[in-house]
Amino acid sequence: MKNIRNFCIIAHIDHGKSTLADRMIQLCDLVTEREFKDQLLDNMDIERERGITIKSQTICLPYTAKDGKPYLLNLVDTPGHVDFSYEVSRALSSCEGALLLIDAAQGVEAQTLANLYLAMENDLEIIPVINKIDLPSAEPERVALQIEEDLGLDSSDIQLCSAKTGAGVEDIFEAIVSLLPPPEGDPDAPLQLLIFDANYDPFRGTIISVRVINGTVKPGETIKFMSNNQQYRVEEVGLFKLRKEPQKQLSAGQVGYILAGIKTVADTRPGDTITHAAKPAASPLPGFKEIQQVVFSSLYPISTDEYEDLAAALEKLKLNDAALTFEKDSSAALGFGFRCGFLGLLHLEVIQERLEREFDISLILTVPSVQYIFYLSDGTRLTVDNPAHYPDPGHIDKIEEPFIKATILMPEKYMGPVMTLCMERRGENTSFHYPTPGRIELNCELPLAEVIYDFYDKLKSITQGYGSFDYEMLDYRKSDLAKLDILVNGEVVDALSQLVHKSNARARGLHACEMLKQEIPRQMFKIAIQAAIGGTIIARTNVSALRKDVTAKCYGGDISRKRKLLEKQKAGKKRMKTVGNVDIPQNAFLAVLKSDHQ
Repeated sequence: MKNIRNFCIIAHIDHGKSTLADRMIQLCDLVTEREFKDQLLDNMDIERERGITIKSQTICLPYTAKDGKPYLLNLVDTPGHVDFSYEVSRALSSCEGALLLIDAAQGVEAQTLANLYLAMENDLEIIPVINKIDLPSAEPERVALQIEEDLGLDSSDIQLCSAKTGAGVEDIFEAIVSLLPPPEGDPDAPLQLLIFDANYDPFRGTIISVRVINGTVKPGETIKFMSNNQQYRVEEVGLFKLRKEPQKQLSAGQVGYILAGIKTVADTRPGDTITHAAKPAASPLPGFKEIQQVVFSSLYPISTDEYEDLAAALEKLKLNDAALTFEKDSSAALGFGFRCGFLGLLHLEVIQERLEREFDISLILTVPSVQYIFYLSDGTRLTVDNPAHYPDPGHIDKIEEPFIKATILMPEKYMGPVMTLCMERRGENTSFHYPTPGRIELNCELPLAEVIYDFYDKLKSITQGYGSFDYEMLDYRKSDLAKLDILVNGEVVDALSQLVHKSNARARGLHACEMLKQEIPRQMFKIAIQAAIGGTIIARTNVSALRKDVTAKCYGGDISRKRKLLEKQKAGKKRMKTVGNVDIPQNAFLAVLKSDHQ
């Protein structure tokens, strides 16, 4: 155990985690030049294209130190995005140390702070690393000062490197070996394994990533999950090299995988504890909680024939992503579909993109919403995430909506526009301080519903890309909500209904009407597009009718002849409107989701 080091790399998005992991794998000669590709640990196309890590990966690096001692370094690569913060916290609890990676040009960002606090909560030893020192705009001295003053870390431990060129990576290895503590644990104690990730293999079942806290596990033994008391027989244990390497056993301090014929990923929950069925541990490891979905949206196939394909595709995605939930849903306008729960907007985008790419299904999404709690006058408590289930307004006593605590880091010159944005989004209890000269950290409590719409895009626009954003869930607070219906030609289009705060209902209604006006093709009769709360119309626009010049054949003569023809046309249009059906094109549903300035 003295020669094992378990560590992870934590950083803000795009500060170079995956690139540094690539260099480390190359330095340990785990991959040949011919087999190497960028973002080696990211195996999804979307991860490569966007340059983000969605699914955390683990790899075991054999390293010989300068003094000749062999070491086994277990690297747990973590996602950087706020949607996956619970996964990050579980990965951190399986390590003893962390490399805190900071961009030499951008400095400390919002998620750098958030991930540092997570690491400190898990009592990890932290090595600060300044990356991208080869950039012309790099300012390692300024960033080193930030690390010391903002984060309170010792500047003598700071490592400088360029993950792109490989400069300084050897020194990071030496720092890991000398500064990070070896794992603790008793190989002879009752078994305690911490699950920090799981993914699905169609041939072998679920592959569970575990850290052995205490005890030893071997193939053939019967294990038990402590959260649901499920029992399985271990088929294989091993280490994560680039390919999985089976071992005779895994003992305390090691990070590896277990195969036990588990059919779905949903049975293995990150943070759960595995123990022996015959000789169980006295108590599970602390920190386990159920994953909570925060954003809900309905997915409908554009072609109704693809409904069965969509159902099969969601089942397959669910095998690899336990955080996705879905149930059947139907709409008068869009037919049959599924109501899905996601960890956040990035999670929603990733699922949508995977369904369209991997399964070739064209989708329509409804407006994303969050979970609201309704208290009815008869004392009933309802949880509602779908506008279709909005209760009768006459029976509602009060409504509560979820609030988040947002942390925004930015250069101080953007303070005014960002404060305005927060106030527009019903922000409250705003406070700020200056971590370093010229930079402001703004803390603000915001309703989650206001953030999922287009807050992040707006923030990036007004701070010219320099603002960074991180959030954590707070609590539910009383709110004044209403159900906004969109009517086309007098008919309610249920797929476009939204739950909105009364203060910005008119603005949201006007936006939806204008977007629909641009997308709905003109008919032979005038189409009214309206936004309504209950029976009150709060916004309206018209798609004007296509007209034929019926008076063209009248030249000269009495005006009454022309009037007679126009009256006849008017009566025809009126009759047409009562029987006419308006087909809403698919892109009209997508247009309503877009923010005002796209």
